[in-house]
Amino acid sequence: MDITLHSAWIPGAIGDIAALHARTYAVSHGFGAYFEAKVARELGDFLLRFDPARDLFRCAADSRVLGSIALDCGEDPGSAHLRWFILDPALRGQGLGRRWLAEAVDQARRLGVPEVYLWTLAGLDAATHLYEQAGFRVTEEVAAEQWGRRVAERRMALRIA
Repeated sequence: MDITLHSAWIPGAIGDIAALHARTYAVSHGFGAYFEAKVARELGDFLLRFDPARDLFRCAADSRVLGSIALDCGEDPGSAHLRWFILDPALRGQGLGRRWLAEAVDQARRLGVPEVYLWTLAGLDAATHLYEQAGFRVTEEVAAEQWGRRVAERRMALRIA
C-alpha cells in the first residue's frame, strides 16, 4: 500500500474521514446518517478554525484518506479533545495509531494543557487498550441514544504532569 502521511487538510479529507467513520460504526454499532453528518459537520468546523500552533491534525491517504487523528485545543483552555482517531483495517497493527497518539499527547504537553480527553464507545476493545497503554483512564460512562441506538459512551482522560 502506497500511503502518504499528511499533517494538514488535503482535498477530500472531510468527506473521506466522515465516510470511514460511517462505514466503521455502521458495522460495529449500527450507526446511520445522523452519525456521518455529525462527524462531517464537526470535523469541518474544526478544520475551518484549525490553528497549527495549537491544534494537531494528521491523516494517512492513498487515493483517499484511510486514517486520521486530531487534537482540538480550541474548545476549552483547560483541556484538549482527542477526536476523529480512526484507521482503516488495512493500516491497523503497524504502529501508526500508537505514533499518532503519542504525537497528540506530546502536543498537549508542549502547550501545557493539563488534560487530554476523548469519548469512545464500549466494545471498542483494541482502541481502549491503546488508550490505556498511553495512560488514559475511564472517567465517566453514560448510556446515550444520540446515534440512533442506545450505546455506552466512555470519557477517557489523561492528566498531563
